[in-house]
Amino acid sequence: MKTLDLKKELKYLYAPSAKKAEIVNVPRLQFAMIDGVIEKGKEPGNSPAFAEATQALYSISYTLKFMLKKRKTNAFDYPVMPLEGLWGIQDVNVDVGKKDNWSFTLMILQPNIITKDIFADGLEQVRKKKGDSPILSKLRLSHFEEGICVQMMHIGPYATEPATIEIMLALATKNGYRDNVGPNGLHHEIYLGDPRKANPAKLKTVVRHPLRKGNT
Repeated sequence: MKTLDLKKELKYLYAPSAKKAEIVNVPRLQFAMIDGVIEKGKEPGNSPAFAEATQALYSISYTLKFMLKKRKTNAFDYPVMPLEGLWGIQDVNVDVGKKDNWSFTLMILQPNIITKDIFADGLEQVRKKKGDSPILSKLRLSHFEEGICVQMMHIGPYATEPATIEIMLALATKNGYRDNVGPNGLHHEIYLGDPRKANPAKLKTVVRHPLRKGNT
């Protein structure tokens, strides 16, 4: 059986320093993805839409992993990668403190060996095992290329991320870049800890922002 060590291969994207920000060029990668919005009066931690989307992503990701691992020929094994979130604001009244104004794309990295046909077969297996659900029709296999970004490991509760982002953007400015979060780019989080189980002070989250040249 062949193995793919995605965590080792992409360590620079999934285990950055918590002591300093860094600028990276994020290549074109393949993800299982699903879009949604936080319901009015809710936030990610208690949003049914967020929870349902997360469950659907993990279901398809583990199903695909074991499909490839159990193949009689050309079997592969690889780790299921962490949950990631791209976050945007639903309207022009930007208020990051108003969490029920957020839209999201949740995603989990998939190896390139996963094709559209394999993904479709995986979805059918999920339906057979757990029953059909409208949320499953929202899952897709897509490529995403962020390009030049600034990133840093954030340790602590999500509410303290602004301090980490300040460090990131100071480095970006020093190197002639501007933050591209807004209409053309999304705030990116990679969740390395489970907020339901971990001490909030010890949560690890990779925070990444796309950049553009300062004069554009």
